[in-house]
Amino acid sequence: MVEASRTPKARASQAEEAAVYRKVGRRLLPFLLLCYTFAYLDRVNIGFAKLHMQDDIGLSEAAFGLGAGLFFLAYAFLEIPSNLLMEKIGAKRTITRIMVLWGLASAAMAFVQDETSFYVLRVLLGVFEAGFAPGIILYLTYWYSAKRMAAAMGVYMLAGPIGSILGSGFSALIISGFDGIAGLSGWQWMFLVEGIPCVFLGYLFWRTMADRPQEADWLSAREKEVIGEAVSRSRSQTTHSFAAALRNAQIYVMSVAYFGMMCGIYAISFWLPTTLQENGVEGTLTIGFLTAVPYVFAIAAMVVLGRSSDRFQDRRWHTIVPTVVAGAALLVSAMAGHVLVLSFGAMIIAVAAVWAAYTVFWAVPAEHFGGTAAAGGIALINTVGILGGFASPYLIGLVKEATGSTQIGLLVMVGLLAASTVALLLIRRPTTADAA
Repeated sequence: MVEASRTPKARASQAEEAAVYRKVGRRLLPFLLLCYTFAYLDRVNIGFAKLHMQDDIGLSEAAFGLGAGLFFLAYAFLEIPSNLLMEKIGAKRTITRIMVLWGLASAAMAFVQDETSFYVLRVLLGVFEAGFAPGIILYLTYWYSAKRMAAAMGVYMLAGPIGSILGSGFSALIISGFDGIAGLSGWQWMFLVEGIPCVFLGYLFWRTMADRPQEADWLSAREKEVIGEAVSRSRSQTTHSFAAALRNAQIYVMSVAYFGMMCGIYAISFWLPTTLQENGVEGTLTIGFLTAVPYVFAIAAMVVLGRSSDRFQDRRWHTIVPTVVAGAALLVSAMAGHVLVLSFGAMIIAVAAVWAAYTVFWAVPAEHFGGTAAAGGIALINTVGILGGFASPYLIGLVKEATGSTQIGLLVMVGLLAASTVALLLIRRPTTADAA
């Protein structure tokens, strides 16, 4: 008698495939969301710590901007090697190593004493975390078909606004409530409390995650078959060779588009607390909770747009329109000057729109690249984009030091979002000719 698992493969019905992916989503997405939330938190909490640590250790505006950006510079150089290595050794080894080391480096930020130690630890944090975000995106391509990626990314990428909310409200509470305990300042406690959990999460990743669906002991043979068929079907017209991907102009167009988005995201993340302070908002807790408000709206926008993109199978206009809206809203916020209600309202719209565009954008590479091309291509796009995390805080820091205002720096970010829009218009759907 032929075993059930040996019977000829039958293409899964939509209902069966949907049921399998609901199971996958429940198992993977909440934990990956938690991990990325701490990753994002450990990136952006420096912007909130700035309000206090800057005076304590004597950092200038330009020095802070440079230190904040050095993380991304170090991160960018190691992303491609990390993702290519992950394709060979697996996600468990890669992500566990990343999380444990970055957690220790983030916690060590509590002991920064001067510019030099600030720069060194920011570089180490970038080195240790390199490859995490593109690694998880690559990991999701092992499990999700291209047509389901936007909704999955819509959940995973919620870590950005959630991390920003925690980095505002939660960080404010730690800074205010722990200040002076055991002789440490509040900002020092913030780094310790938010960094150490990453070490534990790294251990949990090792214990609970499978490298690929075929190795997941919580899936039946049939469920593995359904996932494998869905993923392979959606990758049939993608480029699989990294060398071929590098010859494809689309990878560079995507990189430019992503760079502009990231400049907008990180300009807001690092400088929104300072902008509120310039507009007369006083008190650590007040600034913290106001900084969190835009990200509440971003969460709703990301979920709605991600699901809409999958439902209509459209990535193009679901990224272009919110990018345009984000640029226009950031322009209004910059030009509104010290009219807090108008400036802050426009900033809320800008944050929600740019995060929504960012979410859907990461479903685009999955349509173009598979295999080694996905590993290297995703990392390359993220590398170029993450340089926006270096450029935007450093540039705005220089401008603020020269002019005393962040307005001109924000206007530059508007221009970069416009360039991102142009690049998005040039991205086309993959064809059979693209495959290699």
